[in-house]
Amino acid sequence: MVRAKRNWIFAIFISLILSSCYFQADQETSFNNSLKAGAVINDFPPTRQITEPAVVELEPVATDIPLTTPLSSPEQTKEPENRNANADVIFVKARQDSEDTWQFSVTIEHPDTGWEDYADGWDVVLPDGSVARPDTASPFTRLLLHPHETEQPFTRTQVGIVIDPGITEVTVRAHDLVDGFGGKEIIVDLTSPVGPGFEVQGLTE
Repeated sequence: MVRAKRNWIFAIFISLILSSCYFQADQETSFNNSLKAGAVINDFPPTRQITEPAVVELEPVATDIPLTTPLSSPEQTKEPENRNANADVIFVKARQDSEDTWQFSVTIEHPDTGWEDYADGWDVVLPDGSVARPDTASPFTRLLLHPHETEQPFTRTQVGIVIDPGITEVTVRAHDLVDGFGGKEIIVDLTSPVGPGFEVQGLTE
């Protein structure tokens, strides 16, 4: 009886030991499975390298439209002083009286209508744009004091016109009371005896 009881107790003891071992084995198995699962979860694929897209350069398209509009030169856009001006220089005769003084006889044509509209003067213009005036109080090289309705074209002379010896070319222009300057002008080459619309007489002639 006693022996059977001991065997029973020994069997229970062995069962407890085996149960403990099985429990520990199950814990280790669960732990290992957890590690494997974590390893799987954290096992992300390697990051792909993102490359920038290639830049494609487009060839410029040729067009007939200019990129910039060329500006007109002053000669192309310059307007005359007055389109209505009609006091025209027809002929010029220049005579040299001394080394630096000249006499000009200028023929002018203008449709004078009377005191309200007539050619009232002419100028000898130097290359720098200044006007040669024997009388500094006069508005012109030669002031015309009255209309010439019945004398067209007409010629008037002015003496004592000072021109520096180094100047070889002057411009003669006419002015009318209403429309001002803007009619036909004549460029006089002082070194040439004759030219388009002029005649020159030097000291030696």
